Amino acid sequence: MLWTLRSPSVRHLQPCLARKLSFTPNSRLPRITKDAVREIPPSTSFREQVARSAAPKSFTSEIKTPPVRNQVIVFLVGSFAVYSIAAEQCNVETAKWTKKLSGSSLIWKVREPTSEELRKAKRLELGRKLQAGLSSLKDMTEGWSQTMRGLAVWSYIQVFQPILDAGDGKRTCWAIGGVNTLVWAAWQVPKFQPFMMKHFAHNPLSGISYTLLTSMFSHRSFLHLLFNCMALASFGKSSGVAASVHLMKEQAKNPHGIQETDVTWHFLAFYMSAGLFSGMTSHVMTSKVLYPRMIARLTSKAKPVDAAAVAKTSETITETSEKTILPSLGASGAIYAAVTLTALAFPHTEIALMIPPSFPIPIQWGVGGIVALDVIGALRGWRFFDHWAHLGGAAFGAWYYNYGPHMWNSVRATHLEASQKVQRPEKTD
Repeated sequence: MLWTLRSPSVRHLQPCLARKLSFTPNSRLPRITKDAVREIPPSTSFREQVARSAAPKSFTSEIKTPPVRNQVIVFLVGSFAVYSIAAEQCNVETAKWTKKLSGSSLIWKVREPTSEELRKAKRLELGRKLQAGLSSLKDMTEGWSQTMRGLAVWSYIQVFQPILDAGDGKRTCWAIGGVNTLVWAAWQVPKFQPFMMKHFAHNPLSGISYTLLTSMFSHRSFLHLLFNCMALASFGKSSGVAASVHLMKEQAKNPHGIQETDVTWHFLAFYMSAGLFSGMTSHVMTSKVLYPRMIARLTSKAKPVDAAAVAKTSETITETSEKTILPSLGASGAIYAAVTLTALAFPHTEIALMIPPSFPIPIQWGVGGIVALDVIGALRGWRFFDHWAHLGGAAFGAWYYNYGPHMWNSVRATHLEASQKVQRPEKTD
């Protein structure tokens, strides 16, 4: 059976032809005016965007130098605390001995004892205590053989007679040397090495500040300890040419009329402040001069390389800085201050080296020579000694020669006035 095929009528195709071929909603789009076209910022080309972009930071600029603010604060606050405590203790001790002498003689009820009379009275008291100790030793060894008893008495005299004969300044230096020896002994224990390196050696790259104080009493080698203790005992003793002699003489000239039993507290404050200042000087110069100079020298000839090479270069710089910037320790800065103070106070004195033996030379020649050597070492970057710490100590000694004694007397006068106001009863109406 055959069917005839007829073409579809237009009527059947009308719905299909009426369908809109659009996937968007049937809504009118907003008209864009000419003003809106003007407000659209012009697009920048890729070349302009690259030109406007900031230049990449160099590797050197990304490295931060070690901070110095905390170390400066440690010096300022530490020196203020040391001088305040020392001045208060000196006033208390002087008042105690003044009261003690005033009750022992009529003459001191009319006038106050002088500083020299106070020192003599204190020395006599020390002699009586040592004599009592010798008597007690003889009683304890009464049952011993004559040889052993004589050896014990002889040993007691050999130890304590120099202590009695020495002045206050020299005894203070011996006490400092004893503390240095104890710290040196701790260095010799292998188990304590990491602790000592962290807490008793000042590393500018560590960020630790209190090591400015602890490293002042720290010596790792025996020769370093020996030379520093010998120099300290030579320039800190109260007989002959010494820093403490100058401090006592200047104290006698103070306009406040304040007496002083001994120079121990003054010398301790001077010594510790000088050590803090020399350590701070070394830290500042290492952080702001030596470290940036070393980084710039290591990166001055660098060429563009891949990331692995950059990482390797960074490790090399870190290892080199750790090997070049070494931790500092020792009392050399404080001793330089005492040496410089002595040279300025007694310019006509002669000195000579004990090891090796040498002929005497004027003290200013000797001190000027070692300061000049430190200047050369600092400028040329010698690292065997901490030359910046030496120069900082010398600068502190020169400053203290001109202004230190007056500052010490002013601090003592301020504390004395404050204590008198506290003890004075308030008047009531």
